Amino acid sequence: MAWDQEEDTTIYQVVVNHEEQYSIWPEYKDIPGGWRAVGPKGMKRECLDYIKEVWTDMRPLSLRQHMQQAGLG
Repeated sequence: MAWDQEEDTTIYQVVVNHEEQYSIWPEYKDIPGGWRAVGPKGMKRECLDYIKEVWTDMRPLSLRQHMQQAGLG
């Protein structure tokens, strides 16, 4: 079986940074600086489904705040 066909059994943690950008991180590794754990731990699909549900505005927080202050939404 090729490496790209192997089943991913890694448990992931949903993480978010200060700009409210989401990602997943292997649960067995320390979360990098600037990121914090949020949401579920689980298989990749479960974590990505959670992110898809909650991360509805892809703009970084600083851009959203700037646009709001400028009256642009």
